[in-house]
Amino acid sequence: MLCVLFACACAPETTVEGVLGLQAQGPTFLGCAAVSPERITFSFDTPVSVTALRFDPPVEIAKIEDGAVVQANFAVPLAPGTPMTADLLVKDGKGNTLNVLTSLRSRNNQFPALVLTEIRTEYSKPKVEFVEFRTESPGQLGALRLVTTSLGFATPLFEFPQVQVSPGEYVVVHLRTLDSQAVNEVGSDLLESTVTESTPGRDFWVSGAEKRIHKTDAIALLDQDGNVLDGVLLSETMDGPWLKDELKQGAAYLSSHHAWKASAAGQTQLLPQDGVPSGPTTTTRTICRDEGTGDTDGAENWYVTATSCATPGLPNKSDRYVAPVK
Repeated sequence: MLCVLFACACAPETTVEGVLGLQAQGPTFLGCAAVSPERITFSFDTPVSVTALRFDPPVEIAKIEDGAVVQANFAVPLAPGTPMTADLLVKDGKGNTLNVLTSLRSRNNQFPALVLTEIRTEYSKPKVEFVEFRTESPGQLGALRLVTTSLGFATPLFEFPQVQVSPGEYVVVHLRTLDSQAVNEVGSDLLESTVTESTPGRDFWVSGAEKRIHKTDAIALLDQDGNVLDGVLLSETMDGPWLKDELKQGAAYLSSHHAWKASAAGQTQLLPQDGVPSGPTTTTRTICRDEGTGDTDGAENWYVTATSCATPGLPNKSDRYVAPVK
């Protein structure tokens, strides 16, 4: 048996393949997708028939359709954003058998409207970097993905667990965990997490303690189809081209999804000059949205707050950083 380990397109977790058959070249698993609450598809490079399919946690399968795109139809719609593992055994027309074990999330069609509101890119213990957003409508966060250019937009920095939210909530994703007692607040108690950097908002914590966000960065919240629900472009300098390919790619992704606009008419590509000027930001001078204005998908919506005016989990203060006169 040949075993291959690779990232599945339908989830940030890994997928294991095992091939056993008569031919040296068996079918290749291309990925899976939760296309509706009642259906999940599995794609292959050749038509296959399903020998066995199991889900954990168990779900009742009403119908399975074979082909290059295998469709699993459920008897009852799945709860949005449910974490699942699929164990799939298929066979191609030459008798080759492929076993796929993959993690995925059920379809979530209930994402709330939301806007990014505050970002801390700098770290000084115990103050850790964070990304904050505000919910504009009720909804379900399960399978919502936070991405930055540090890992690339294909790999989430954080994927949200199932949690129902109300309008007007401030959700804070802390980008490192310094205390093992940090708790993801998935219920109604927004004071459940009591570690030093907990906020009055709804707190989530990314495990580990490495650097994950920078003054020059592209940050976005994505749905399961990779659509940008909101994004922001940061740049420490305002001139010249992007110095790294991943920054150019991140900016292009925001532009292609109409999540950020260029500052000059007729400009076809986003440049550092189009980002929020992040040079003055520190651990206590965060990058903030002007919550009193409408969202124009541009740098004019954002500012660096004055020293000691960071407000994670709360509405932003209007005090702005003013550079000293030289």
